[in-house]
Amino acid sequence: MTLYSGPLSLFARKVEIALREKGLAFERVMVPFNQTTGYDPKHPEVLALNPKGQVPVLSDCGLVLYDSTVILEYLDEAYPEPSLMPATPVERARCRLDELYADEIMLQALKPLMHRTGPPSPDRDRRIVQEADALIAEEALARHYEVLEQKLAGRDFFGGRLSTADIALFMSVLFSLRLGGPPLDGYPGLSAWFARLRQRPAFVQVAAEIAEADRRLSFPVKSRFA
Repeated sequence: MTLYSGPLSLFARKVEIALREKGLAFERVMVPFNQTTGYDPKHPEVLALNPKGQVPVLSDCGLVLYDSTVILEYLDEAYPEPSLMPATPVERARCRLDELYADEIMLQALKPLMHRTGPPSPDRDRRIVQEADALIAEEALARHYEVLEQKLAGRDFFGGRLSTADIALFMSVLFSLRLGGPPLDGYPGLSAWFARLRQRPAFVQVAAEIAEADRRLSFPVKSRFA
């Protein structure tokens, strides 16, 4: 099994957590990235395997998959123990909606913060606009935290046990914190959930590697993620 990943790819790191939670051996190809040109020029193998030209890409026994959600669903069906999906159709549907909330809805509020780790624009007016948009996005992220706090409702995980929803939401919260988004103060359930996941080896490794990649590749940000 081979995974094409990226040092600061939210979605590729999401797949890495799932692979490690399942105890699956895999070869990782870390695709070169920098904050000036991103993934350009794009990795030739990624271009050949994924028409979107993006990581993650998973190759398993001749099957090539892209899109983190598709990959995670395949892994749970092909390697069902331990399962990262709930047992019943209703619970699985809720899990998928929570994963979608992280990957598509929270992502929209993360995007305006992403300029913070890249080279500052030489245009002062553009920098002012970027940071104004980021402050608006921080307010949106705080509202998302409130939604997640209510969804947890005192539980240890977003479902009955660890699921793909937890992995996706962990990555969105982690990226919010590393990009200088709102702190988790005032959200005791969400803060405890995040701390709980950060004690699991798969999450520990990904969080540590992202922090190290930021030290090597990113402009300093007043991060709330240590």
